[in-house]
Amino acid sequence: MVVKWVLHWQPSAGAQVTSQTLVDLFRSIESMNGVRTGRWQITAAQHRPFTRDQAMAIDCAKELLGVAFSEFASKHYFVLRAERMVVEADSSIQAIMEKLQVYRNRLSMVFEGFQYQLGDFQLKAGRAVLSQAENLRGIVLEFAQVEYSPVSSIEKTRQMMQEFVDLWQEAISAQSMSGRISLLEPNFAEYALSDTYTWQHTALQYIFLFAYFLSQSQRA
Repeated sequence: MVVKWVLHWQPSAGAQVTSQTLVDLFRSIESMNGVRTGRWQITAAQHRPFTRDQAMAIDCAKELLGVAFSEFASKHYFVLRAERMVVEADSSIQAIMEKLQVYRNRLSMVFEGFQYQLGDFQLKAGRAVLSQAENLRGIVLEFAQVEYSPVSSIEKTRQMMQEFVDLWQEAISAQSMSGRISLLEPNFAEYALSDTYTWQHTALQYIFLFAYFLSQSQRA
């Protein structure tokens, strides 16, 4: 699997993230000759154990964070931050959880937007909103090298990925936008994830971004 970087838009001090910000980011990609190829969607959710049975609650993780990818609908991923684990499961696990009433979905965040092709790279840009409301919580950006000889090593691709981020930032600056794109990279080794990139790495990045956007909204 190719290495992906999941970034977010970091506004300058005093600036706000708005729907126009996302439109301007789309324009920055198109100014680099990016071609829009479709839509994408990812859902992240925070699950908490049902507390009716205290004995069962003690045996369960206090927090379970899940991620579902529209492009890989057969799987569902869970992150247990306290235990430093990333778990892959069949997509039917959600229905099983609801039926057994072990965990309840406390809140969900949807990441959605447009996908672009730009030379060797695939880019995604979109908004992050809580499923219970349409208020914009942030802007997410993802990119990966997908053509020719893609490399699965995180460290071997780091310089190339950073050079692309710098190029993208130049295009953004040309749009006179007040802010920058920022990488919120987890420590993959803490979650027993190797240098070889997998869907678990992508899931962990989106969970970190999910938690970050929630913390930012609570401070506002």
